[in-house]
Amino acid sequence: MIGGVAGVEERTDEGAASRVDERGLGGRFWRLWSASAVSNLADGIVKIALPLVAVGYTRSPVLVAGVATAYSLPWLLFALPAGALADRLDRRRVMLAANILRAVLIGALALAVAYDSGSIWLLYLVALGLGTAETRYDTCAQSILPQVVTRDQLPRANGRLSAVEVAANQFVGPPLAGFLVAAGVTLALAGPAVLWVLAVAALLLVAGRFRVERDEPTTIRADIVEGLRFLWRHRLLRTLATMVGTSNFITSAVFAVLVLYAVGPDSAIGLTEPGYGLLLTTVAAGIVLGSVATSRIEQRLGRSRTLVVSVLAMAAVVGAPALSTNPFVIGTVFFAGGLLLATWDVITVSLRQRITPDRLLGRVNSGYRMLAWGSMPAGALVGGVAAEVFGLRAVFAIMGVLTLTLLLGMFVVTDANIAAAERDATERDGRDYHFSRHHTTSKPTAPTRTMHPIPPQSSAATPPKKPKSP
Repeated sequence: MIGGVAGVEERTDEGAASRVDERGLGGRFWRLWSASAVSNLADGIVKIALPLVAVGYTRSPVLVAGVATAYSLPWLLFALPAGALADRLDRRRVMLAANILRAVLIGALALAVAYDSGSIWLLYLVALGLGTAETRYDTCAQSILPQVVTRDQLPRANGRLSAVEVAANQFVGPPLAGFLVAAGVTLALAGPAVLWVLAVAALLLVAGRFRVERDEPTTIRADIVEGLRFLWRHRLLRTLATMVGTSNFITSAVFAVLVLYAVGPDSAIGLTEPGYGLLLTTVAAGIVLGSVATSRIEQRLGRSRTLVVSVLAMAAVVGAPALSTNPFVIGTVFFAGGLLLATWDVITVSLRQRITPDRLLGRVNSGYRMLAWGSMPAGALVGGVAAEVFGLRAVFAIMGVLTLTLLLGMFVVTDANIAAAERDATERDGRDYHFSRHHTTSKPTAPTRTMHPIPPQSSAATPPKKPKSP
């Protein structure tokens, strides 16, 4: 969206803005980027380590899938309040509190495991707490970015963040988790605790206050309703959120049981824990490269066609294990699919930040992610039950076919509709700015989008992280 967000307590004067433009994305962005890198590395380790630890307690697909269900359930239960808080509180401070909570929770689990007090039920409890903290952190992390960089820098900033988040979360984290679990479960759990402490240190270096000013006091309920109303009435955002919700249901079903299909001498693929981590890094490696190449892919295909290709790539990724048990074949498909999957987040996140008013961004992000990620616990549960009833391979086949239904949403997500939504946002913010100039006695703050007007749109000039897959 913009830099120097209207209504944000800390502002950047014109000289500072020009210095940021000259030096690139600016020091505050790179400190935020560093915090994101370390935090996502911890995420990547935990999300692989917990299911691997769970396999040590049970081989039941339903119980193992329950870990992923517990981790993602808070997005369904607590996403909306998290968005309201993101628009009320200092977003950086909420991110700090979330990382401190995650460090404490995973550190406590490491101690419990070290003293042989762990259980599958304790894993569920910790996963639920980690997921709750994640709703706070991730909502604020997406909402704070337009307060750190200018609107025209958003595609580049989102691309850089997407690349490092995927690299840490999916490229480095999974194999590292596999090696750590093989070396010792306690070590695999203590490592993320240390990383989240380092992320807290990096966030403390991001100077400024990031709280959006409010015209009048409102209730949490009223804030939530306002954000949901905007999201639901915006056909483009509503369609994208529904598509992501469906895709995350699918990927959650697949990856909740993939560990049983891939790990162990009696499994179909027969990988070790480190080997499983390496398999998952293939899709992450593709996503990292794809994040860098998104602008070129978009220039060649346009935004809508690029998103269509991303959907087809996802179908190949989730369906590959149904067609082959060769880890090299699956890894190749994962890598090629990841290359194209990366374009989804860079394009859609930048679009959402551009067309959503800054005062609503936290709530719209949380409402969007509730629709997008609230389906994940259901997906994990369905994946586990389907594996029990039909077998593991059937889960991958069914979900691969289901992915193709996402193409129906592309009748709404066209280049023309995307460009129209951006024009409407520019006109709306221009009206809001002129209204505020005539209805305030204090010195007006620069508007977010009128400072950086949207250039004429074309598929070549239109700017391009999840899903954390489409």
